Amino acid sequence: MTDIFQDSPLRVAGYSFSSRLLVGTGKYKDFDETGDAIAASGADVVTFAVRRTNLGQEAGEPNLLDVVPPERYTLLPNTAGCYNAKDAVRTCRLARELLDGHKLVKLEVLGDDNTLYPNVVETLKAAETLVADGFDVMVYTSDDPIVARELEAIGCCAVMPLGSLIGSGQGIQNPYNVRLIIEQAKVPVLVDAGIGTASEAALAMELGCDGVLMNSAIAHARQPVLMAEAMKHAVQAGRQAFLAGRMPRRNAEASSPFAGRINV
Repeated sequence: MTDIFQDSPLRVAGYSFSSRLLVGTGKYKDFDETGDAIAASGADVVTFAVRRTNLGQEAGEPNLLDVVPPERYTLLPNTAGCYNAKDAVRTCRLARELLDGHKLVKLEVLGDDNTLYPNVVETLKAAETLVADGFDVMVYTSDDPIVARELEAIGCCAVMPLGSLIGSGQGIQNPYNVRLIIEQAKVPVLVDAGIGTASEAALAMELGCDGVLMNSAIAHARQPVLMAEAMKHAVQAGRQAFLAGRMPRRNAEASSPFAGRINV
């Protein structure tokens, strides 16, 4: 049977991506597993922590670009580990130097080591500086619709509310807020953080998200490569279900067993 479904690409700041699953590079046992899992995910966009990743600046050390070649993937430097706007801006500028003028970045400014919840005050401050400096900013934030609207107004090219705390695997704790963000946004909305398994990735897409970004859900699975493939299919299925439109919810009344029956 021929697959007749043809989705439009995910478009972010002039880039076009066929996959709506974005993946990270941390927490794997080694770079070989990293490369295998990313390949199995089908992702086009791969994010990495600038402060923790060797891109060749450390001679003789394993180089991420050996398993995530920039000619195959769009690299998305992120500011993981930054707790104020100044450090986040400095980190993005370092990434631009390391990657020959690369402008697409993922901004995250954390509030504390315990929850890794975003510090929205410092996030807003950093976003304003980075957009003014010519960066294309995809921004990790809380699931507050007002904050999301402010970040879009500043000029961020994608808003990325958390589903739940980073690395928690608790899924989407407040789907109603995520839906509010989606309904008001004119830029792509991607759930970032908290996804633990394939059904949760599918739910994010069924809500109408433009994509999902994850790392721990794949890297911490018993079989990361298999989970990466599962996540690929989950994001695709959730997207198709959203576009198809679910049946209306009805009262719990059993259908007549005689409906449509042919009497003989």
